Amino acid sequence: MLSGHDTRADVRGFLSRQGLLMAGEEVTLTPLTGGVSSDLWKGELPGRTVCVKGALAKLKVEQDWRAPVSRNRIEYDWLRFAAGVCPGQVPRVLARDDEAGLFAMEFLAPEQYPVWKAQLLAGRVDAGAARLVGDLVGRLHAASAADPESPRRFATDDNFDILRIEPFLHVTAGAHPDLRERFAAVAATTAGTRLAVVHGDVSPKNILLGPGGPVLLDAECAWFGDPAFDVAFCLTHLLIKAVKLPGHATELCQAAHALVDGHARHIDWEPPADFAERVTRLVPTLALARVDGTSPAEYLDTRQRQRVRALGRALVRHPARTVGEMLTGWTATTV
Repeated sequence: MLSGHDTRADVRGFLSRQGLLMAGEEVTLTPLTGGVSSDLWKGELPGRTVCVKGALAKLKVEQDWRAPVSRNRIEYDWLRFAAGVCPGQVPRVLARDDEAGLFAMEFLAPEQYPVWKAQLLAGRVDAGAARLVGDLVGRLHAASAADPESPRRFATDDNFDILRIEPFLHVTAGAHPDLRERFAAVAATTAGTRLAVVHGDVSPKNILLGPGGPVLLDAECAWFGDPAFDVAFCLTHLLIKAVKLPGHATELCQAAHALVDGHARHIDWEPPADFAERVTRLVPTLALARVDGTSPAEYLDTRQRQRVRALGRALVRHPARTVGEMLTGWTATTV
């Protein structure tokens, strides 16, 4: 979408058509960074600021990773759904244009809404914030599991396969041929489990720590599927940061436990033990994906990538019996 000949003109036209940019007004457009899958613009209008987002057909990674731009509409639908469940904990959407592949939402100033990833990498680890993230994700899972419209509204299997199953599981399996069958089993279980709406990218880079609690962004992968994926995805990021920051490994482990606890109180769509078992199998495969998949973590050096690889491979071969055992075991080897 925004890779056309004049992206600022595209965004201005969109804002004008949607009544957000009035006749005679000017808008200052600033490209925002931080993601690989979309173009994002900050639009400063007279007396107000908005954010405009459009999905890219080719993602900004070294490998040739392409995905349908229709995911822009999927994210818009997820933001509307989530706002009805947890108002104030997702950005408020303002307008959309499916033909242009754009939607507008409120702009949340970084001075009031710092990015959780930046705080973690700076060594500011708050288990209380992690618990609130788990609580937010759990509330969204439970509400969608109970919503009879969610299976139809978020029947986005192909989109999730392109954005998550293929690049994170199948591609990574190619780098670990001796573990290919285990990756295939995890992929099949994940793709075949349909219990709740999955956000699909619950990463610290997509979580703002606002004055009213965490705010969740970037739901292009939203899918009615396996909610264990969301918890495992976020836990993976915390565990990888424990390798990056061994001096904060204990705090990051505590944050991971807190996230799990915050989420667990909402699990009413299946036996909690079944949910936890899938988490323990997903985490090590996703950890390996962050070093050997399509979208590796950019902040790990060679030695740290080797450490993540060793830990992940060990847990794929010999899965932990519980999530707590997995978290404690991983962190004990990084301190």
